[in-house]
Amino acid sequence: MALALPDVEEGTAYGSPALKLHGQLLGCIPTNRDAEPNSFVLRVDFPQRDELVAAEPRVYYLKPHYEGYPCVLVRLSKVHPDAMRDLLGMAWRFVNSKAPRRKPATKMKRKAR
Repeated sequence: MALALPDVEEGTAYGSPALKLHGQLLGCIPTNRDAEPNSFVLRVDFPQRDELVAAEPRVYYLKPHYEGYPCVLVRLSKVHPDAMRDLLGMAWRFVNSKAPRRKPATKMKRKAR
């Protein structure tokens, strides 16, 4: 699903399989020992994360290690594919808004002699 989004590619983060957008982490298999098995962590902003966890705590959760980061943990066995697709889109928009942009190449001006 994620690879269908523009510019998303496979990579690694902290030695774990990951999804990246413009070289920035989009999501990965969590490596912190407090994360539950069969989980995925995706970057989203804090208000969205809080809404997800409050609305569906059996699907979305946090552990203390992740509280200071704009991300949410997802129980893959509990998330509906449509919800996961929406969540990936949410993460894509969040990371895309934060990704550094390259300035367009400009022609160098010659100095007058």
